[in-house]
Amino acid sequence: MDDLQMQESIREVTDFILNDYHKGRYIDQHNTFNHPDKDAVVDLIFKIERIIFPGFFNEKAYRYYTVENKLSTLVEDVIFNLTKQMTMVLQYLPEYQDENGEKSAGKAQELSIAFLKRIPEIRKLIETDVQAEYDGDPAAFNKEEIIYSYPGLFAIMVYRMAHELVLLGVPVIPRMMTEHAHSVTGIDIHPGATIGEYFFIDHGTGIVIGETTIIGDNVKIYQGVTIGALSTRKGQLLKGKKRHPTIEDNVTIYAGASILGGETVIGEGAVIGANAFITSSVPKNARVSMQTQDLNIQYPHK
Repeated sequence: MDDLQMQESIREVTDFILNDYHKGRYIDQHNTFNHPDKDAVVDLIFKIERIIFPGFFNEKAYRYYTVENKLSTLVEDVIFNLTKQMTMVLQYLPEYQDENGEKSAGKAQELSIAFLKRIPEIRKLIETDVQAEYDGDPAAFNKEEIIYSYPGLFAIMVYRMAHELVLLGVPVIPRMMTEHAHSVTGIDIHPGATIGEYFFIDHGTGIVIGETTIIGDNVKIYQGVTIGALSTRKGQLLKGKKRHPTIEDNVTIYAGASILGGETVIGEGAVIGANAFITSSVPKNARVSMQTQDLNIQYPHK
Protein backbone atom coordinates (compact mmCIF):
# COMPACT_ATOMS: atom_id res chain seq x y z
CA MET A 1 0.00 0.00 0.00
CA ASP A 2 1.55 3.34 -1.05
CA ASP A 3 1.25 6.65 0.82
CA LEU A 4 -1.76 7.88 -1.16
CA GLN A 5 -3.63 4.64 -0.58
CA MET A 6 -2.79 4.81 3.14
CA GLN A 7 -4.08 8.39 3.40
CA GLU A 8 -7.27 7.37 1.66
CA SER A 9 -7.69 4.43 4.07
CA ILE A 10 -7.16 6.76 7.05
CA ARG A 11 -9.84 9.19 5.76
CA GLU A 12 -12.22 6.29 5.10
CA VAL A 13 -11.79 4.85 8.59
CA THR A 14 -12.06 8.31 10.20
CA ASP A 15 -15.35 9.02 8.38
CA PHE A 16 -16.62 5.56 9.30
CA ILE A 17 -15.99 6.17 13.02
CA LEU A 18 -17.29 9.77 12.91
CA ASN A 19 -20.59 8.48 11.52
CA ASP A 20 -20.78 6.10 14.47
CA TYR A 21 -20.39 9.10 16.84
CA HIS A 22 -23.70 10.55 15.63
CA LYS A 23 -26.06 7.86 16.90
CA GLY A 24 -27.16 9.81 19.98
CA ARG A 25 -25.92 7.30 22.57
CA TYR A 26 -24.50 8.24 25.96
CA ILE A 27 -21.02 7.09 24.93
CA ASP A 28 -21.14 9.40 21.89
CA GLN A 29 -20.49 12.52 24.01
CA HIS A 30 -17.24 14.18 23.00
CA ASN A 31 -17.27 17.54 24.78
CA THR A 32 -14.24 16.90 26.99
CA PHE A 33 -14.43 20.38 28.55
CA ASN A 34 -17.51 19.39 30.56
CA HIS A 35 -16.03 16.28 32.17
CA PRO A 36 -13.36 15.78 34.84
CA ASP A 37 -9.78 15.11 33.81
CA LYS A 38 -8.49 11.82 35.21
CA ASP A 39 -4.85 12.90 34.95
CA ALA A 40 -5.63 16.10 36.86
CA VAL A 41 -7.38 14.12 39.62
CA VAL A 42 -4.41 11.75 39.95
CA ASP A 43 -2.07 14.75 40.09
CA LEU A 44 -4.18 16.15 42.94
CA ILE A 45 -3.71 12.91 44.91
CA PHE A 46 0.05 13.34 44.87
CA LYS A 47 -0.11 17.04 45.72
CA ILE A 48 -2.35 16.30 48.70
CA GLU A 49 0.01 13.48 49.69
CA ARG A 50 2.81 16.07 49.89
CA ILE A 51 0.65 18.19 52.19
CA ILE A 52 -0.10 15.18 54.39
CA PHE A 53 3.57 14.12 54.57
CA PRO A 54 5.44 17.46 54.39
CA GLY A 55 8.91 16.00 54.90
CA PHE A 56 8.70 12.93 52.68
CA PHE A 57 7.70 13.79 49.11
CA ASN A 58 9.34 16.75 47.37
CA GLU A 59 7.79 18.59 44.46
CA LYS A 60 10.62 19.36 42.05
CA ALA A 61 8.51 21.83 40.11
CA TYR A 62 8.31 24.16 43.11
CA ARG A 63 11.18 26.24 44.46
CA TYR A 64 10.76 27.09 48.09
CA TYR A 65 12.89 27.89 51.08
CA THR A 66 10.56 27.31 53.99
CA VAL A 67 7.79 24.90 54.95
CA GLU A 68 5.38 27.84 54.88
CA ASN A 69 6.30 28.74 51.29
CA LYS A 70 6.03 25.13 50.19
CA LEU A 71 2.67 24.64 51.87
CA SER A 72 1.25 27.93 50.61
CA THR A 73 2.18 27.02 47.02
CA LEU A 74 0.68 23.55 47.32
CA VAL A 75 -2.54 24.85 48.91
CA GLU A 76 -3.00 27.42 46.15
CA ASP A 77 -2.35 24.76 43.50
CA VAL A 78 -4.79 22.27 45.06
CA ILE A 79 -7.54 24.86 45.53
CA PHE A 80 -7.23 26.02 41.91
CA ASN A 81 -7.16 22.56 40.33
CA LEU A 82 -9.63 20.89 42.68
CA THR A 83 -12.07 23.76 42.12
CA LYS A 84 -11.71 23.32 38.37
CA GLN A 85 -12.49 19.59 38.56
CA MET A 86 -15.30 20.05 41.09
CA THR A 87 -16.96 22.71 38.94
CA MET A 88 -17.47 20.10 36.24
CA VAL A 89 -18.71 17.25 38.44
CA LEU A 90 -21.08 19.43 40.49
CA GLN A 91 -22.98 20.08 37.27
CA TYR A 92 -24.01 16.43 37.33
CA LEU A 93 -26.22 17.40 40.29
CA PRO A 94 -29.60 19.01 39.48
CA GLU A 95 -29.08 21.93 41.86
CA TYR A 96 -25.92 23.06 40.04
CA GLN A 97 -27.04 22.77 36.42
CA ASP A 98 -26.92 26.45 35.50
CA GLU A 99 -26.13 27.66 31.99
CA ASN A 100 -22.92 29.59 32.69
CA GLY A 101 -21.58 27.38 35.50
CA GLU A 102 -21.21 30.27 37.97
CA LYS A 103 -23.21 28.51 40.67
CA SER A 104 -21.16 25.31 40.46
CA ALA A 105 -17.88 27.25 40.27
CA GLY A 106 -18.66 29.21 43.42
CA LYS A 107 -19.70 26.08 45.30
CA ALA A 108 -16.64 24.20 44.04
CA GLN A 109 -14.28 26.81 45.44
CA GLU A 110 -16.12 26.76 48.76
CA LEU A 111 -15.89 22.96 48.92
CA SER A 112 -12.21 22.95 47.95
CA ILE A 113 -11.36 25.23 50.84
CA ALA A 114 -13.56 23.19 53.20
CA PHE A 115 -11.75 20.01 52.12
CA LEU A 116 -8.31 21.47 52.77
CA LYS A 117 -9.43 22.56 56.23
CA ARG A 118 -10.07 18.87 56.92
CA ILE A 119 -6.46 17.92 56.18
CA PRO A 120 -5.47 17.97 59.90
CA GLU A 121 -8.22 15.40 60.63
CA ILE A 122 -7.08 13.26 57.69
CA ARG A 123 -3.48 13.47 58.96
CA LYS A 124 -4.59 12.47 62.45
CA LEU A 125 -6.18 9.29 61.09
CA ILE A 126 -3.27 8.49 58.79
CA GLU A 127 -0.84 8.77 61.70
CA THR A 128 -2.81 5.97 63.39
CA ASP A 129 -2.74 3.92 60.16
CA VAL A 130 1.05 4.23 59.91
CA GLN A 131 1.35 3.12 63.52
CA ALA A 132 -0.98 0.17 62.92
CA GLU A 133 1.09 -0.93 59.92
CA TYR A 134 4.30 -0.69 61.94
CA ASP A 135 2.94 -2.44 65.03
CA GLY A 136 1.31 -5.19 63.01
CA ASP A 137 4.07 -6.05 60.55
CA PRO A 138 7.34 -7.51 61.88
CA ALA A 139 8.77 -7.17 58.36
CA ALA A 140 8.56 -3.36 58.54
CA PHE A 141 12.05 -1.90 58.91
CA ASN A 142 10.74 1.48 60.06
CA LYS A 143 7.84 3.87 59.50
CA GLU A 144 9.64 5.57 56.61
CA GLU A 145 9.58 2.28 54.69
CA ILE A 146 5.83 2.06 55.28
CA ILE A 147 5.17 5.61 54.07
CA TYR A 148 7.32 5.24 50.98
CA SER A 149 6.44 1.75 49.87
CA TYR A 150 3.44 0.03 51.50
CA PRO A 151 0.49 -0.32 49.09
CA GLY A 152 -1.92 -0.75 51.99
CA LEU A 153 -1.05 2.64 53.44
CA PHE A 154 -1.30 4.33 50.03
CA ALA A 155 -4.76 2.84 49.43
CA ILE A 156 -5.91 3.88 52.91
CA MET A 157 -4.53 7.41 52.47
CA VAL A 158 -6.32 7.89 49.15
CA TYR A 159 -9.51 6.46 50.67
CA ARG A 160 -9.30 8.96 53.56
CA MET A 161 -8.93 11.88 51.13
CA ALA A 162 -11.79 10.64 48.97
CA HIS A 163 -14.06 9.90 51.94
CA GLU A 164 -13.86 13.51 53.10
CA LEU A 165 -14.96 14.61 49.64
CA VAL A 166 -17.89 12.17 49.86
CA LEU A 167 -18.88 13.71 53.19
CA LEU A 168 -18.81 17.13 51.51
CA GLY A 169 -21.21 15.88 48.83
CA VAL A 170 -18.75 15.86 45.93
CA PRO A 171 -19.69 13.30 43.25
CA VAL A 172 -17.46 11.28 40.88
CA ILE A 173 -14.04 12.63 41.95
CA PRO A 174 -13.82 10.50 45.13
CA ARG A 175 -14.38 7.32 43.12
CA MET A 176 -11.83 8.43 40.52
CA MET A 177 -9.32 8.78 43.36
CA THR A 178 -9.91 5.39 44.94
CA GLU A 179 -10.02 3.66 41.57
CA HIS A 180 -6.57 5.08 40.84
CA ALA A 181 -5.37 3.58 44.12
CA HIS A 182 -7.11 0.33 43.13
CA SER A 183 -5.29 0.29 39.79
CA VAL A 184 -1.84 0.66 41.36
CA THR A 185 -2.29 -1.43 44.53
CA GLY A 186 -5.00 -3.99 43.75
CA ILE A 187 -6.91 -2.72 46.81
CA ASP A 188 -10.47 -1.57 46.10
CA ILE A 189 -11.91 0.61 48.88
CA HIS A 190 -15.10 2.46 48.02
CA PRO A 191 -14.86 6.09 49.22
CA GLY A 192 -18.31 5.82 50.79
CA ALA A 193 -17.18 3.18 53.31
CA THR A 194 -16.72 4.23 56.94
CA ILE A 195 -13.37 3.18 58.46
CA GLY A 196 -12.08 3.89 61.97
CA GLU A 197 -8.61 4.50 63.39
CA TYR A 198 -5.57 2.19 63.26
CA PHE A 199 -6.66 0.42 60.11
CA PHE A 200 -4.09 -2.14 58.94
CA ILE A 201 -3.98 -3.75 55.51
CA ASP A 202 -1.28 -6.43 55.22
CA HIS A 203 -0.09 -7.18 51.65
CA GLY A 204 -3.47 -6.08 50.36
CA THR A 205 -3.77 -7.35 46.79
CA GLY A 206 -7.34 -8.34 45.97
CA ILE A 207 -9.05 -6.66 48.94
CA VAL A 208 -12.55 -5.30 48.20
CA ILE A 209 -14.42 -3.06 50.65
CA GLY A 210 -17.91 -2.01 49.55
CA GLU A 211 -19.64 1.36 49.73
CA THR A 212 -21.80 0.84 52.83
CA THR A 213 -19.21 -1.09 54.84
CA ILE A 214 -18.61 0.10 58.40
CA ILE A 215 -15.24 -0.79 59.93
CA GLY A 216 -14.33 0.04 63.52
CA ASP A 217 -10.98 0.77 65.14
CA ASN A 218 -7.91 -1.51 65.19
CA VAL A 219 -9.08 -3.76 62.37
CA LYS A 220 -6.54 -5.85 60.46
CA ILE A 221 -7.23 -7.26 56.99
CA TYR A 222 -5.07 -9.52 54.84
CA GLN A 223 -4.93 -9.96 51.08
CA GLY A 224 -7.85 -11.28 49.07
CA VAL A 225 -10.54 -10.32 51.59
CA THR A 226 -13.95 -9.30 50.27
CA ILE A 227 -16.31 -7.22 52.40
CA GLY A 228 -19.17 -7.10 49.97
CA ALA A 229 -22.87 -7.35 49.16
CA LEU A 230 -24.80 -10.60 49.04
CA SER A 231 -26.38 -9.72 45.70
CA THR A 232 -26.49 -6.68 43.41
CA ARG A 233 -29.00 -8.07 40.91
CA LYS A 234 -31.46 -5.26 41.66
CA GLY A 235 -28.83 -2.73 40.61
CA GLN A 236 -29.86 0.91 41.08
CA LEU A 237 -32.88 -0.13 43.16
CA LEU A 238 -30.38 -0.90 45.96
CA LYS A 239 -28.88 2.60 45.93
CA GLY A 240 -28.69 4.05 49.44
CA LYS A 241 -29.40 0.75 51.19
CA LYS A 242 -27.00 -0.92 53.66
CA ARG A 243 -25.60 -3.69 51.47
CA HIS A 244 -22.24 -4.40 53.10
CA PRO A 245 -21.18 -5.75 56.50
CA THR A 246 -20.25 -4.03 59.72
CA ILE A 247 -16.85 -4.98 61.18
CA GLU A 248 -16.52 -4.00 64.84
CA ASP A 249 -13.34 -3.01 66.72
CA ASN A 250 -10.26 -5.25 67.03
CA VAL A 251 -11.29 -7.74 64.34
CA THR A 252 -8.73 -9.67 62.29
CA ILE A 253 -9.70 -11.07 58.89
CA TYR A 254 -7.24 -13.46 57.26
CA ALA A 255 -6.47 -13.98 53.57
CA GLY A 256 -9.21 -14.94 51.15
CA ALA A 257 -12.16 -14.54 53.53
CA SER A 258 -15.48 -13.28 52.13
CA ILE A 259 -17.91 -11.47 54.43
CA LEU A 260 -21.16 -10.50 52.73
CA GLY A 261 -24.46 -8.76 53.43
CA GLY A 262 -25.72 -5.55 54.94
CA GLU A 263 -27.09 -7.27 58.05
CA THR A 264 -23.87 -9.18 58.74
CA VAL A 265 -22.00 -7.95 61.82
CA ILE A 266 -18.59 -9.28 62.83
CA GLY A 267 -18.43 -8.80 66.60
CA GLU A 268 -15.64 -7.03 68.43
CA GLY A 269 -12.44 -9.04 68.80
CA ALA A 270 -13.47 -11.79 66.39
CA VAL A 271 -10.92 -13.57 64.24
CA ILE A 272 -12.00 -14.72 60.78
CA GLY A 273 -9.81 -17.47 59.36
CA ALA A 274 -8.48 -17.73 55.83
CA ASN A 275 -10.98 -18.53 53.04
CA ALA A 276 -14.01 -18.37 55.33
CA PHE A 277 -17.31 -17.55 53.60
CA ILE A 278 -19.64 -15.65 55.94
CA THR A 279 -23.15 -14.38 55.27
CA SER A 280 -24.47 -14.11 58.85
CA SER A 281 -23.31 -12.34 61.98
CA VAL A 282 -20.45 -13.58 64.14
CA PRO A 283 -20.47 -12.96 67.91
CA LYS A 284 -17.91 -11.00 69.89
CA ASN A 285 -14.50 -12.69 70.34
CA ALA A 286 -15.49 -15.66 68.15
CA ARG A 287 -12.96 -17.64 66.13
CA VAL A 288 -14.13 -18.68 62.68
CA SER A 289 -12.20 -21.13 60.53
CA MET A 290 -12.79 -23.47 57.63
CA GLN A 291 -12.69 -27.19 58.40
CA THR A 292 -9.17 -28.46 57.86
CA GLN A 293 -8.83 -30.46 54.67
CA ASP A 294 -6.52 -33.45 54.36
CA LEU A 295 -3.28 -32.72 52.58
CA ASN A 296 -2.43 -35.48 50.13
CA ILE A 297 1.17 -35.62 48.86
CA GLN A 298 2.08 -38.29 46.33
CA TYR A 299 5.80 -38.93 46.32
CA PRO A 300 7.54 -39.91 43.07
CA HIS A 301 8.84 -43.46 42.71
CA LYS A 302 12.56 -43.85 43.29
